Amino acid sequence: MSDFDQMGIVVDWVDACRKGDLATLLDLYADDAELECTCNGPQRYRGRSELENYWAPRLGAFSSAGFGLEEIRPAPHGVDLEYSVAGALRIHASFRFNPEGKIYSTLCEPAHQNAHDGCCAC
Repeated sequence: MSDFDQMGIVVDWVDACRKGDLATLLDLYADDAELECTCNGPQRYRGRSELENYWAPRLGAFSSAGFGLEEIRPAPHGVDLEYSVAGALRIHASFRFNPEGKIYSTLCEPAHQNAHDGCCAC
């Protein structure tokens, strides 16, 4: 078991997204972290620079459209999160952590959408 609060780190991640705070968001990730997004076809981003390129345009959209926490729960090797954008679009994200308490891996994918919802803003 880790000696840091994985759920707290993901809550901090959610808060950074809500505020559009790119610097705080990036500081939650390990320097060699990887993000895989399957929302618009599989894409991988590795390291701070690529994560910044991924998140910078999305954070403004999230903060203006509305970013909601739908569900957060412990997972066997980290934390699973479901969030919504604009009150409807739902995204599932899985977080894994390194021993220093930094996010080293994130996988985001569309969560179950209502029939009238679009996909995907993650």
